[in-house]
Amino acid sequence: MSIYQVLRKFATFIGPGIMVSVAYMDPGNYSTSVSGGAQFKYTLLFSVFISNIFAVLLQCLCVKLGTVTGYDLAENCRRHLPRKLNLVVYFFAELAIIATDLAEVVGTAVALQILFGIPLTYGVILTVLDVLVILMFYQQDGASMKKVRAFELFVSGLVAATVICFLLELFKITIPDKLELIRGYLPSAIIFKDQGALYISLGILGATVMPHSLYLGSSLVKPRLQEFDIKRYGKVGKRPSVKAIKYNLNYSYAELIISLFLIATFVNSAILIVAGATLYGQPEAKDADLLSIYNLLVHYISPAAGLIFALAMIFSGQSAGIICTVAGQIVSEGFLKWSLPPWATRLGTRLIAIVPCLFITLTMGERGISDVLNFSQVVLSLILPIVSAPLIYFTANRKIMTVIDEHGEGENEDENTPLTMPGGKTVDYTNSRWLTISAFIVWAIIGALNCYLVFSFLLGADVHF
Repeated sequence: MSIYQVLRKFATFIGPGIMVSVAYMDPGNYSTSVSGGAQFKYTLLFSVFISNIFAVLLQCLCVKLGTVTGYDLAENCRRHLPRKLNLVVYFFAELAIIATDLAEVVGTAVALQILFGIPLTYGVILTVLDVLVILMFYQQDGASMKKVRAFELFVSGLVAATVICFLLELFKITIPDKLELIRGYLPSAIIFKDQGALYISLGILGATVMPHSLYLGSSLVKPRLQEFDIKRYGKVGKRPSVKAIKYNLNYSYAELIISLFLIATFVNSAILIVAGATLYGQPEAKDADLLSIYNLLVHYISPAAGLIFALAMIFSGQSAGIICTVAGQIVSEGFLKWSLPPWATRLGTRLIAIVPCLFITLTMGERGISDVLNFSQVVLSLILPIVSAPLIYFTANRKIMTVIDEHGEGENEDENTPLTMPGGKTVDYTNSRWLTISAFIVWAIIGALNCYLVFSFLLGADVHF
């Protein structure tokens, strides 16, 4: 294939990686990054970078699992885990969806208050409408590629608006020592010598690698696999053909990796760089919530900088809220094989997050909203190791990751039948030993550090999530 043909084919895969990247740049990340920049300038950029490396590894496993099996992570849990264990993992996955949605609700409500003077209570209520109206036309399965691409384009537009906002923020600051900024992406001993730096680094990790993105990433690959098999064979089997897997897998990897590095890494770095350049050494930035960050940017840079930050919050909050609601539907339908009408699933998912947020807003006000955001990151830190463990197990399991290289074999089997059947040539997509070891090490590091972070918080340490 010529370079032109490769690029043209790659263009058809643009979309899922951008949607996954949304999960890594939601409003829940902002206060942690600002605190890191205000206290340690650019030093913790390394934490942002390594967090995205971990995210890329886990998301690549999600792409592989969804592409090879034709089932997302939630569906694979239902198919291959004991029923009781499946329900336990489902409970934590649903809890993660709720905790994640809380951050999107808070971010959007605060942005609406800043931009339009809408009280937080009404802003929280309005967040019900945004996702429901937009998602009415989107279906997880069975949607035409035209609808899927329209949905991806819409979300990509919100992501692009977020990126532009942070680009504008970067243009409004001055960085005299560019080399100091570049050195921030290199490992620094201060992360381990200073307890505050370690806490914030762990907070960046916990706020970056989000549990719901794993279910999302393993599901978004399915429409293109189905499109390939319909065009080639006129039908869709219970799992993708080997030709569809080979056609999609490498391009899906490339699109995901490029999207995460160009979008998620940039946005998370940008807010830390802006804070490091303008708020470094300012004590009031240490514990700043979203509204305080806006006020600090207005004071130390300009009113325009504060306005741009508010716009970035509303764009990222909207896109992340949409993606979180889609992930909620994937989780509910995948784990339980339980399909309510899409509007009912989305409304239920959104209300579960909004009701406690609304209650706290009415009873505790702005301080309560900040506490909700903080608590949601604690919950996500604890849940991530639980929901990511099955992903590593499935992709390292030869029985699950081996498929027959003959279209039509085994299409009518019961859903509990293994992915392979006697006879026929097979292709093994199981993780290599080194990939499995690397994935396990990442899982163990994330689990250990997140547990350390949460227990330190419970013991009264000054922890930033």
